[in-house]
Amino acid sequence: MAKVLTSKDVRRWFRFSGSRAAAAVLLLVLCAVLSSCAGSGGAGRGSAVKDFKAEAKEAITGLDPAMGDWQGGWKLNDGSDSGPLVAQVIALGNGEYKANFLEVFDTRMEPIGILVGRLEGGAVQLAGRAYHSGIDFNVNAKIEGGKLTGDFTGQDVKGTFALEQVFRVSETMGAKPTKGAVVLFNGKNFKEWRRADAKDGEDDAVRCELVDGAMRIKGGSIITKKTFTDAAVHIEFRSPFMPEARGQGRGNSGVYVQGRYEIQVLDSYGLKGESNECGGIYGAGAPRVNMCAPPGQWQTYDIFFDAARYDSAGNKTSDATITVRHNGVTIHDQVKMGGATPGGLGGNESEPGGIFLQDHGNAVEYRNIWLVEQ
Repeated sequence: MAKVLTSKDVRRWFRFSGSRAAAAVLLLVLCAVLSSCAGSGGAGRGSAVKDFKAEAKEAITGLDPAMGDWQGGWKLNDGSDSGPLVAQVIALGNGEYKANFLEVFDTRMEPIGILVGRLEGGAVQLAGRAYHSGIDFNVNAKIEGGKLTGDFTGQDVKGTFALEQVFRVSETMGAKPTKGAVVLFNGKNFKEWRRADAKDGEDDAVRCELVDGAMRIKGGSIITKKTFTDAAVHIEFRSPFMPEARGQGRGNSGVYVQGRYEIQVLDSYGLKGESNECGGIYGAGAPRVNMCAPPGQWQTYDIFFDAARYDSAGNKTSDATITVRHNGVTIHDQVKMGGATPGGLGGNESEPGGIFLQDHGNAVEYRNIWLVEQ
């Protein structure tokens, strides 16, 4: 997930020709890189990233030490060939697990193999089939002592593999607000927010909890008191660890721009990446790739929004567009929104709207929320 900003990245982000999002993307990413270089007496970006990696490691291993990303390689027993191999291990509850094996992370390609198994005698034992280079393989694996190891057999081919756990963190994690940004949540209070379902004259005080500098969504969906049109939004979130839950019941929430257009929040780690899964524009567009991190790990959305345009007669001349970077990777590039997505506040697209965070009954948390108006 994390990578160094290059001139190629800058040119790629400026591809959004004619869009206000272009400048916003570059500004936000530069801000993230510069802010991660700050502190530690100028010790450099690595120090800040290491802290966030330590945070991710503590969170994931504290919940389930087998869960998460694994990286390493495979080799044939005769030494004739070898290559890279990664795995995503998903906790399914009651000591059961699924592991997706791939050549690389962050791809739309189907897994090479899918193994299933359970915790037995202090180790996670996994087995299944894989397919690669026209050959079917039987695969056995074990997670024990911080290692994921195993062997595979197919036709006249035999080999082994060894992987170690890795903790990949977004390059914009902890990004500090730029000059002139509107800070919507700094971990201390809810003064910029109100209950979304409060009627006129009712108490609209937020019922969320403050937990270690984050807000835990509960007591109803919330929305910012201020409203916006074109904007770049930085927001960090994490889904709770709910291994026995499935589908939309597993760490569900959503970030709505203008209270109308939802970028889904869900624990869909290791899934295909549909429009109703993490990173999806709900019902309107699947992410280019599923960038969802394991539950319990903090993640980032950097959202760049251009509002719908109307002429003086009130006729729409252009749809709203949304660009989303999830954990540092562009998963939506100027997606046109023909209208509001389900579950939000809806309303007239010609009017400004707030940032809406959905309460879907799960203890999803948010932190470090800020916005730059364009």
